[in-house]
Amino acid sequence: MFSCSLAGIPDTQELWDKCRLPLGLHIQPFRDMKGLKVIHTVITRCRYCRTYINPYVFIMDSRHWKCNLCYRANDLPEEFLWDPQTKSFGDPGRRPELQETTIEYIAPTEYMLREPQPPVYFFLLDVSSNAVDCGYLHIFAEQLAIDIDRFPGNENALIGFMGFDSALHFFQFEDSTSEPKHIIEFDIDESFPPVCSGLVVPLEEFKLSIKKFISKLPDIFDHGVSSSNCLGSALAVTKELIEEIGGRVTVMLSSLPNIGLGALKLRDDSKSSKLKFTPQVDYYRTFALECTGKQIAIDLFAIGERNVDLPTLSDISRFSSGTVYHFPKFHFVRGQAEIKRLQITLHRYFTRKLGLEAVLRIRCSKGVSLHSFYGNFFVRSTDLLSLPNVSPDSALGVQIKLDETLTSSHVCFQAALLYTSTKGDRRIRVHTLSLPVLTNTTHVYSAVDINTTISLLSKMATERALSGSDLSDCREALINAVVDALAGYQRILGQTSSTLRMPAEGGLQYMPIYVLGLLKHRAFSGAQKASMDERMASLLMFKTVGIEVLLMEVCPALYSVHNFVEHPVIENDHAQIYPERLLPSYEQISNGGIYLLDAGTSVYLYVCSGANPKTISGLFGVNCFEKLDEDIELEEETSQGKQITAFLQHLQDQRWNVYAPIIVIRNDSPQRELFTSRLIQDRTDSSHSYAEFMQHIQREVNLACK
Repeated sequence: MFSCSLAGIPDTQELWDKCRLPLGLHIQPFRDMKGLKVIHTVITRCRYCRTYINPYVFIMDSRHWKCNLCYRANDLPEEFLWDPQTKSFGDPGRRPELQETTIEYIAPTEYMLREPQPPVYFFLLDVSSNAVDCGYLHIFAEQLAIDIDRFPGNENALIGFMGFDSALHFFQFEDSTSEPKHIIEFDIDESFPPVCSGLVVPLEEFKLSIKKFISKLPDIFDHGVSSSNCLGSALAVTKELIEEIGGRVTVMLSSLPNIGLGALKLRDDSKSSKLKFTPQVDYYRTFALECTGKQIAIDLFAIGERNVDLPTLSDISRFSSGTVYHFPKFHFVRGQAEIKRLQITLHRYFTRKLGLEAVLRIRCSKGVSLHSFYGNFFVRSTDLLSLPNVSPDSALGVQIKLDETLTSSHVCFQAALLYTSTKGDRRIRVHTLSLPVLTNTTHVYSAVDINTTISLLSKMATERALSGSDLSDCREALINAVVDALAGYQRILGQTSSTLRMPAEGGLQYMPIYVLGLLKHRAFSGAQKASMDERMASLLMFKTVGIEVLLMEVCPALYSVHNFVEHPVIENDHAQIYPERLLPSYEQISNGGIYLLDAGTSVYLYVCSGANPKTISGLFGVNCFEKLDEDIELEEETSQGKQITAFLQHLQDQRWNVYAPIIVIRNDSPQRELFTSRLIQDRTDSSHSYAEFMQHIQREVNLACK
């Protein structure tokens, strides 16, 4: 949730320069938490630097405390001596604020610039012929009908809908029981709504009418014939509708916006690895920044096989604290795995917690400062980020730098998220991180947190690509990060031989394999097989995804399924032991096996032609390899089906609400490369094997050490 790329901070710039290691933070400020302590009483802060009291402050006596960021003394308010657990006055050390590194406060009125806004959910729906062809409206309407009673802040929420193709389709709810009036506006250059009321209505009051509308939504546009798309104009009208309140705009898109405001031309992405991921026009970035000032966030669902120019359109989400979701293989008739992924993603999206009108401030100890931010937000000042909406699934990265020699024993960071809950109260979630100050290189190299380091490197490389650099420059920067770190370590050892030495402790030894995984990922790969939108979606994923999914994306986990289900191992407590992780290499694959590859946002089941027919039958319900269809679903009632389903759920639980579809691949299938390309230890036409990569790193390190 809140971590640093080093488990300790070098005490001087000279020491850090010697080690040449990435230094930064990863934070998921609104992540779902069990047992979060919520404080309803006094908020105690340093009166000088405004740090919130936390477990790392020094309690001088029952009346005073010393701030762990600015080291100044403060008075303890009398209310702080009250223990809410025992309902008595006593030791302040028993307070939750001094026990928990993450705490949440109910904020008083002085933390409000205006009355808390109600949650506003506005849906912009592509209803062009392309959208009708792919059929996403059927899945959208079905899932919305299931989840509409579970929207956060349901009792206070406002909701509205608009369709767009060559015209704007408004839906005016006039009473709480009948279906809405369908108003079609062909003048798309007019950025004002055609009526004054009924376009954004209270969800609870109009729920019956809304449910009737949802049930008929796919039929309303079942015969769409226009291939035009005026998304930019639809966005402009939406802003006019909700700018006085703010809210969340959900854009469902299946085609390129080609008319009206922000119209785009189809770009040739046949050489997408050489393209710079820069927008065609600035309209969407400018629009997003205007929305941020009005507390409006925009989420984009790009659905279907057609490219929609994500390098341009993603700006509406990147600069408004939104998220981009990409479903390039979706079709409502074929592709069951992608249909299920959309259903589960929408369910999570509709029902998860939501923070409104948020700002995030990160404070740090004297001698350390924040350098660069990575994520989807607007930077308001050197330590303050604006997030009109904040999601529990979104993370961000921060580079930090040393400003002066550190003389204290610890460095502390504190991230405070001020937001409006969907219940209408103002809250502050505070995260505090304390790290020791390190004085020698051995300790620094042993302190490498590889998970946070790779998260930081991926975000830095992504930002470089999105800022206009060629992908080859991004790859070179990633390789240089490995070379710099390992060359620094060899210099410290006085190493002169041609053999690379790695520290026995810490995560530095894993840095090469993870960076190789980044280089082979379609976001950065030199291969030209991914479309521009697919590459862009991968880059955007690295900007905001949590560490657990990111690591699986970069270094997929390979498991032997046939051994697991054919020879299950049971512990004394009757719990089944899950299979051990294998090296991600085709050398691990035998023709008689079935293998599972967890690649973060996808899980592949690779079935070899010589696999045991009984195992194939137990898992898929067909009695031989020849009858295996790749669109088949797993059997859930057989003993072997139950085993693999339980294992898949175990893997899913570690993803923190990012659903990974199960994709079945035969070893004689044209889709085989989806599996083999993710075995990052192997050589491909455009990339090194792990052994070759390490030889290259060795040569570069030797040159750097001369």
